[in-house]
Amino acid sequence: MPQTLYIILPAYNESANIESVVAQWHPVVEKIGGNSRLLIIDDGSKDDTYSKMLELGKRYPYLEAITKPNSGHGRTLLFGYNLALERNADWIFQTDSDGHTDPNEFQAFWENRNEYDFLIGVRNNRQDGSSRVFVTKVLKLVLLATFGVSVPDANTPFRLINAATLRKYLGLIPADSFLSNVVMSTLIVKDKVPVKWIPITFKPRQAGKNSINLKSITKIGLKAIRDFRQIKKSYERSKRP
Repeated sequence: MPQTLYIILPAYNESANIESVVAQWHPVVEKIGGNSRLLIIDDGSKDDTYSKMLELGKRYPYLEAITKPNSGHGRTLLFGYNLALERNADWIFQTDSDGHTDPNEFQAFWENRNEYDFLIGVRNNRQDGSSRVFVTKVLKLVLLATFGVSVPDANTPFRLINAATLRKYLGLIPADSFLSNVVMSTLIVKDKVPVKWIPITFKPRQAGKNSINLKSITKIGLKAIRDFRQIKKSYERSKRP
């Protein structure tokens, strides 16, 4: 019996990218077939992202377009993860809808899935700007100081996750967390969950504007530090006999 894959892509104001991103990722899901889906979640875009998604759905049978009120990237991911679990997906793959990632690199993840619970990309030769590379390095230090673990690339939007293992960790992630992938990556490293880190390319944004700027990064970072402390306490309580 074929395994079911849900590819989760959050989308916010991605009108300029959405058609090319669907064209690139739909064949991945189509190849696996069955009840697999390319699930794109419009996070309350102010442009015509969602209407374009609906039109694309007429041409791409494995595409499912959903829209919801704007709540931010992290909450949208949690929404998608929970929906995939409700649909009994066996594996969940998450990437973003801005064209940074390469679908051709997915196959190496899929071929190794039975040996690991998580397969996460490590971004090499990043082309998304020096400020974001700097933020990733600072985040790595913050996680080391807070949780005592070194995470190679905690926030990579290129990850294949075993559904049963994902279910165990969702409850430890705050519902309002903007950095849900970061929390997940950190906790699985701390618990020594079987994980494979695979180098990936990370291209420039294909089109459109990035909705995250230095001001928003700073705001997110300050909240994250507070959240990490609370998450650590919750995690430690969950481990007590």
